[in-house]
Amino acid sequence: MKKQFGSLNDSTIFAFQFFTKGGILIMLIIDSKDCENIDKALKKYKKKFEKSKTLLQLRERQTFTKPSVVRRGQVLKAIYKQQLASGKIEG
Repeated sequence: MKKQFGSLNDSTIFAFQFFTKGGILIMLIIDSKDCENIDKALKKYKKKFEKSKTLLQLRERQTFTKPSVVRRGQVLKAIYKQQLASGKIEG
């Protein structure tokens, strides 16, 4: 994974993420105020990167999961949520 940082002007910091596996190219733009330092901008970048769920997608693509296994997991999760809602299971 290679990261590049640069600035368009004084108030915007942009970052590119390059992933070699899967050919994913992601660009996150972080707007920063003139009074902010680079630490706050990096904190915003990390939060935005986490919300984009790019790392989760990358990990999912590393291994193949059969569609029947994915569907079974979804059904079990739905059953669990239904039991929580009805009060049969205490969370």
